[in-house]
Amino acid sequence: MKFRDYLNSRFLGRSDSNEGKTSPKGIIPKLLFIFFGLAASIWVLFRLIPKPSRANYPCMKVAFPVATSFVIYVSGMVTSVYFFKKAGRKIRERRLLIGLSFLFIALMTLTIALFNKQETASAHLTDDNVFVDPLGPNKPIGEAKGVVPGRVVWVHNPDATNENCTNASQSDAYWLSENCSQTAVDQMFSAAIKKLTEKDSEAEAWDAIFRYFNLNHNKGDVGYKTDETIFIKVNAVTAYSGATSNGGKQPSSVAIEYDTTPETILSMLRHLVNVVGVPQKNIYVGDPIADLWDHMYQYFHAEFPDINYVTSRTTANRYRLTASKVVGIDYSDRGKVMTNLPTHVHSFFQEMMDADYLINIPVMKGHRWGGVTFCAKNHFGSNTSGNSWQLHKGLMDGNDSYDEAGRRYDYRLYRVFVDLMGNKYLGGNTLIYYIDALFSTSHEHQKPQKFQSSPFNNDWSSSIILSLDPVAIESVALDLMQKEFPEEDLTTTPPRYAYVMWAGIDDYLHQAASSDWWPEGITYDPENDGTPIGSLGVHEHWNNTDDMKYSRNLGTGNGIDLQIIEQLTPDGVHSIAQNDHSRVDIYPNPVSDRAVLKVNSCYKGIVGVTVYTSSGKKIKTYNMIKSSDTDDVDLDLSGLLKGHYIVRLQLGNSVYSSQFAKI
Repeated sequence: MKFRDYLNSRFLGRSDSNEGKTSPKGIIPKLLFIFFGLAASIWVLFRLIPKPSRANYPCMKVAFPVATSFVIYVSGMVTSVYFFKKAGRKIRERRLLIGLSFLFIALMTLTIALFNKQETASAHLTDDNVFVDPLGPNKPIGEAKGVVPGRVVWVHNPDATNENCTNASQSDAYWLSENCSQTAVDQMFSAAIKKLTEKDSEAEAWDAIFRYFNLNHNKGDVGYKTDETIFIKVNAVTAYSGATSNGGKQPSSVAIEYDTTPETILSMLRHLVNVVGVPQKNIYVGDPIADLWDHMYQYFHAEFPDINYVTSRTTANRYRLTASKVVGIDYSDRGKVMTNLPTHVHSFFQEMMDADYLINIPVMKGHRWGGVTFCAKNHFGSNTSGNSWQLHKGLMDGNDSYDEAGRRYDYRLYRVFVDLMGNKYLGGNTLIYYIDALFSTSHEHQKPQKFQSSPFNNDWSSSIILSLDPVAIESVALDLMQKEFPEEDLTTTPPRYAYVMWAGIDDYLHQAASSDWWPEGITYDPENDGTPIGSLGVHEHWNNTDDMKYSRNLGTGNGIDLQIIEQLTPDGVHSIAQNDHSRVDIYPNPVSDRAVLKVNSCYKGIVGVTVYTSSGKKIKTYNMIKSSDTDDVDLDLSGLLKGHYIVRLQLGNSVYSSQFAKI
């Protein structure tokens, strides 16, 4: 898929930036296009002639558009040369009308040859196909899940990523240690896991998570037992063709595409082994449809040599998964929608089916066929078929068409994501959902993009998101992506696609939350055992892109409870939890021009004061002296506009924060 896109964008006349302009080095792309086009044409003929059914193979889907463009190019060039010669001959013979006709044909065929291209842009959004929330903000549906119901924790730390990382090549890829801080990610994960459960220690937090899961799976009020196994499903789609030794790095063709980062995974492994006490041999980690690149395997293996780093193929130093022949999922469309899968069933790998717990660690990306790829889409790599194409008719773009023809807009349409979220081996067996948003992007097969919106402000997204509610976490991730990519911009490098703004993009979340939104004639029963799924979680959209508050934050409903933690440095945590006012009192609140902070500290000396918007954007920083024996700190807030803010006080090594409204 990446290879096709790369050829289309670089060799077939489409430029990601300055579209329509010709590069002075254009001869190199044309030569490469001829080389790869010839190779693709030979490959297609070699594979299809003896067995036409191979047309549906993934490799054919990649090669065929390149071969087609090449054939059109060559045919057009040959035809144009022929008619140019014919035109010249007729003009010399003074047969001008016929000569000009041949000249016109020659110019037309030359134009087709030179400007032929395969368009792979996202849908051009119009009033008819752009997302409109049918419920409106803060209108939750479904049943909130979690130790703290509906809790989603979003941790943002700009210091986790290197803002100077270019991702221009594998020598400066996002996954290199110099571009992603393991220390910062570890601290982000620690803060998130405790906030997710409102526990004071990591051990208490994990015990609460296991007990919550076991109580809801009829295992009793018990924590983790040392004979239980855990399967960690990551996103490693760039290793779809298999990992080979390459100096510890991915091949250059996919080196900068965004998969789950090593640092995100290692934080989880450290907690499971060192905090929970899971034996290494009881942990399986990887992407069954793909592999783990050598640089990731080496990074993990150095610290945890006995963990099972999985693959579905024969690869040195990996654990070879066992494909089960038992039906793992019976898709609820029963073959009516996903006609590429006429048996409407898939099997899984035995180790995944036997696991006592599953952990889902996807990345936060847009998707040209699914609209989004978060936790649900991550399970397209969990079946044993070797590819995910059979499920694409259950996505937003049902025909992989890149145009309106195959799009499935609107609501109450069958969505394969709901089956994956509700299946007993997949979503039904998931202990925790953990979205890697350290480097995010709008297209599943492109390099990370710096986020322009607040609190990112032209830096990497530098975030992780945790939840025990599979619907709530995807709802928050969708809101974040829609905030960042509200419209398409193909002039940037890489382009900023707007797949997340397709009409009906949250249809699967409505259906996962409530059966009231199920399609007519569809009952979601992914085991086909006569027991439909219940509400898988709670869905709603936040109030607006500035405040980013959900109904539990506002105290207006039983929906999502978003807790934002802003880690400004790896060693200092600034919490801007949406409803946390416990650490410092500010009065009056709302504030007019001046306010007083009551701080639980007898500290005397310089006080660092920083004011942020409610979304975490720093707008004012200054120092003041606290010299009295009282605990009050006076604030001059006369220069602020009306709105909601967070104030952070640095008193020596202590940090205090609170929220206030400016009127």
